[in-house]
Amino acid sequence: MPSPYLSLDELLSAVTGRSARVGVVGLGYVGLPLCLTFERAGFPVTGFDVDPAKVASLNQGRSYIKHFSDAQIQQGLAGGRFQATTDFDRLAAMDAILICVPTPLTERREPDLSYVEQTGRDIAQRLRPGQLVVLESSTYPGTTDEVLLPILEASGVPCRAPAARAAAAGAGGGGGTASGRRGRAYVAYSPEREDPGNAQYTTVRIPKLVGGVDAEAAELALGLYAAAFERAVPVASAKVAEMAKILENTYRCVNIALVNELKQLCLRMGIDMWDVIEAAATKPFGFQAFYPGPGLGGHCIPIDPFYLSWKAKEFDFTARFIELAGEINTEMPYKAVEALANALNRQGKPVRGARILLLGVAYKHDIDDLRESPALKIYQLLRERGAEVSYHDPHCPHVHRGRHFPYELDSVAFTPADAGNYDCVMVTTDHSGLDYAAIARAAQLLVDTRNVTRGMAGANLCRC
Repeated sequence: MPSPYLSLDELLSAVTGRSARVGVVGLGYVGLPLCLTFERAGFPVTGFDVDPAKVASLNQGRSYIKHFSDAQIQQGLAGGRFQATTDFDRLAAMDAILICVPTPLTERREPDLSYVEQTGRDIAQRLRPGQLVVLESSTYPGTTDEVLLPILEASGVPCRAPAARAAAAGAGGGGGTASGRRGRAYVAYSPEREDPGNAQYTTVRIPKLVGGVDAEAAELALGLYAAAFERAVPVASAKVAEMAKILENTYRCVNIALVNELKQLCLRMGIDMWDVIEAAATKPFGFQAFYPGPGLGGHCIPIDPFYLSWKAKEFDFTARFIELAGEINTEMPYKAVEALANALNRQGKPVRGARILLLGVAYKHDIDDLRESPALKIYQLLRERGAEVSYHDPHCPHVHRGRHFPYELDSVAFTPADAGNYDCVMVTTDHSGLDYAAIARAAQLLVDTRNVTRGMAGANLCRC
């Protein structure tokens, strides 16, 4: 049974003393590093997940994410401050609950908040006064206030200061008796900013934006993150924090779309786009280098802009610039397949029946993250054209069926000499550790979407 609820001052004291019990819902690429970060800061941490295999793996000291070692998991377990569970009833004992669940798109590329909503209902069933609930999942501005907050308050536990509840309800207040500094829960938003595999900017080093639904929630959430991260940054509201996260990823999406479009022009003009970017990057101000590729991957950049453009319609606003960037980036896997088909055609070979090997299925180099990877879309498009497609990825030995991917795959064994056994080898992820020069020499045809063959020459090379 949970201990009696704490006042705001008592919660702040527990946070400062690192005795506040932290629960993290969702143990994927965001939730797991968050657990480890709070555990290393001295907090008792419980990770929650619906996948019993993940929970069992963690409790046995085994990591299922490549850039986290078994030793890191075992260190947390040995200290007695970290454990994982599928028992959501234990949420009632947590002082802070951090939500790190997926926020994908539907088939119509509209926001799918079903995971957030279900997690909110799971928490609401166990919610008690004196708990802090923080949403970390990337989403559109307004999700915390308009989606999560009503679900939590349906439990009967107030989650806003009395003045905020009265303002939301209009004249006459609504929302029950005034809770003062007791008898309520607290809700905030703090966007995840993970960059899997980035050794320079690990979780603890990335500044943490924090916005509450009211001042007390913001104060409490800021104190919690400041105790575990190198820097916690307060912002005016949960909506500001949500919009800031969307801006960060839309900024990248738009600029990547720009270089992807210019790459297509440069191909027609006989100009090397990578030479162009390298030249432009010598300017010490006003330019940041972005690089083209076969499409966007990861959970945030391919998705967040669509969340924002969808929300904008509620305000009779069409985010044309953002939607155009999304369209360009979504088209890139199709462009890559078209380039491969044209290259095969120049050799007198059709795509149908061709033996094709994709080098890399992770969305970026040297990680095992498959979320929204353009390589999976390329695989699917080639299969639909009748090609015999295999893949090799030292970081992703197996690909499971997913929401939008109907295949179950295993990585094939591969050496550079094996490249000659395929009608075409396509570099879809630029993992280090592969001898691309040797692969290029052995391949009948090498299609490069990642610029790994820069400086190489050969009639069998196609850069797209």
